[in-house]
Amino acid sequence: MLTSIAISNFAIVDTLDLEFKTGMTVISGETGAGKSIMVDALSLCLGGRTDATVVRHGEKKADISATFDITQYPHVFNWLEERDLDQDQHCILRRVISKEGRSKAYINGRPCTLADLKEAGSHLVDIHGQHEHQSLLKKSAQRQQVDEFGQLTELAKQVSQQYSVWRQLREALAAQQNRSSEQDAKIQLLAYQSQELEQLDLKEGEIIELENEQAFLANIADSQQKAYQVSGLLIDSDEGTVCSLLNQAVQSASQIAPATKELEEALEMMNAALIQAQEAADSLHHYQDTLEQNPERLSEIEQRLTDIYDTARKHKVLPEALLILRESVDTELALLQGSEETIDQLKESEERAYETLTALATTLTEKRMAAKDLLARQVEEQIHGLGMPHARFFIDCQPLNQVSANGFEDIEYMIASNPGQPAQPLRKVASGGELSRISLGIQVVTAHTSVIPTLVFDEVDVGISGGIAEVVGRMLRSVGKRGQVFCVTHLAQVAAQGNQHLRVSKQVANEATSSQVSQLQDTERTQEIARLLGGLELTEQTLAHAKEMLGNVHLQ
Repeated sequence: MLTSIAISNFAIVDTLDLEFKTGMTVISGETGAGKSIMVDALSLCLGGRTDATVVRHGEKKADISATFDITQYPHVFNWLEERDLDQDQHCILRRVISKEGRSKAYINGRPCTLADLKEAGSHLVDIHGQHEHQSLLKKSAQRQQVDEFGQLTELAKQVSQQYSVWRQLREALAAQQNRSSEQDAKIQLLAYQSQELEQLDLKEGEIIELENEQAFLANIADSQQKAYQVSGLLIDSDEGTVCSLLNQAVQSASQIAPATKELEEALEMMNAALIQAQEAADSLHHYQDTLEQNPERLSEIEQRLTDIYDTARKHKVLPEALLILRESVDTELALLQGSEETIDQLKESEERAYETLTALATTLTEKRMAAKDLLARQVEEQIHGLGMPHARFFIDCQPLNQVSANGFEDIEYMIASNPGQPAQPLRKVASGGELSRISLGIQVVTAHTSVIPTLVFDEVDVGISGGIAEVVGRMLRSVGKRGQVFCVTHLAQVAAQGNQHLRVSKQVANEATSSQVSQLQDTERTQEIARLLGGLELTEQTLAHAKEMLGNVHLQ
C-alpha cells in the first residue's frame, strides 16, 4: 500500500509531504484548487508521460517520490528481487523532471528505465478515471481479470508455457522439413570447410610449439657461434681468458702479507668466481653438443605454419581461432544435416505437445465460460445501482482460428449503456463517467481476487448525485476494507464515507500561487462536508446535515 508521497516544485505545489493509511482516503477541495495534482504526481511516479510544463514556474526541477509497504505483497518483492532492486519490505518509486523536460526514474534509490518504473507501478497502483490511465480498456487486462476472478491464473500460465513449448517444436520441425536450396548450399560449404579443417587437424597448443621450435632451429648457427665465443672468453683460448685471469689473481693475492680477514674474504670470492666460470664453461660445452642444425625439420615446420596461416586467412580468423571454428562448423553442419529420423522424432514431440496444449486450453475455456458469466452478472448488478439501471454488461469470448498463448478465445468486455442500443466493446462506447462507475463495479466484485494494493478513483462520481452518490461512497469504502482506496470527489455523500479526509486548497502569497493539502479532523471535516453540501456559506442546517451523514457512516 501507499504509505507516503513527497512532492516538490510540481505544478502549483511548492512542497508537499503526506502520509497515508489503509482504507478509503477522500480528497476534496474547491474547483481549481488542484484536487487531482496528487493523482497526477502519483501517475508520473508510475511511469506516466510528462513534459517541462509540470515543473513549477521559476524552479529547476520537479521531484516526486512515492513509498509503498509491500509486506503483504510477496509478488512485488519477488519482482524487485529478480532485478536486484529490493530494499527490505518497501518500494520507493521516484521521478525527477527537469525544466527542459528531461526525466530520470529511480526504484529504491537506484536508476532505472521508464519501462521498469511502469512495470513496478502496475503491480502497486491502478488509477481509474482518465482513459489513458485505464488498464480496464486493454483486452489483456480484461482477460487477466476474468482469470483472477475464476482463480484460473495458474491454469492460464500453464497454457502459456505449453504454447511456448509447442511453438518451439513446431518451428524446429518446419525448419527441418522446409530446407531451402540456400540451406543446401550452406551444407555443401560447411561440409567442404569441415573436410578442410579436418585435414589440417590442428592440435591444441600446436601453433606455439611450432613457432618456438622454428625460432630455435632458425638460430642454431648463430647460437653455436656465440656459444663458442663465450666459451673462448671463459676458458678455451690460449691467454687472456676469464679463468686464466682469475687464476692469476688468486695466485697474486695469496702472496700478500699479512693475511687479513678482508683479504681472506676476497680470496674466497675469487675462488668462487673461478669455480663458477669453469662450471659455466662446462655448461656451454654441453649446450654446444646439443646444437645440431636440421634444415629438413625446419622446412617441415615452416610449411606446417604456412598451411595453418593460409587456412586462417582464408576463413578470416586468427590462427588460434581455427580450433573453435572447426567445432562451430561441425556443430552447424550436424544441425543442418538433420536426418529423417530426427524429423520423425520432432514430429512426434510436436504432436504430443499440441495434444497437451489443446487439453489445457480446453479446460481453461470451460472454466472461463463459467467464470465470465458469473462475473458479468455480478458487475451488471453493481452498475445498475450506480445510476446505470438499464445497462447491460457481458463478457464476449470470441473463438480464435487456432490456439494461442492465451487459450482458444479472445476476451473483451461489452456494454450497452441504454435500452435499444447494441452492445459494443467497452473501450469504444463508455464515457469517462460511465467508465469510472463500471470500473468501480468491477473492482467491488473482484476485490477479493485483485493483487493490486492501491486503487485510485479520480472523479468517479461525475454525473451522479443523491442516493446514487451514497451508493458509490459505500462501494468505495467496501473496496477500501481489503486494502487502500483514494477517491477525488466533489460529493458530500462520497466524501463522508472516507476513513481519511484530505482537503486541497489554493494559497496566494508574494504573487505566487501554491496548492496546500491538509488532513481534516472532526470539526474541520464536518465543515468540509457541509461545504460540499451547500456551498461556501455554511449554515446550521448544512452543518447539522453533514454531522448526521458522518454519524450514519460510523453506525454502518
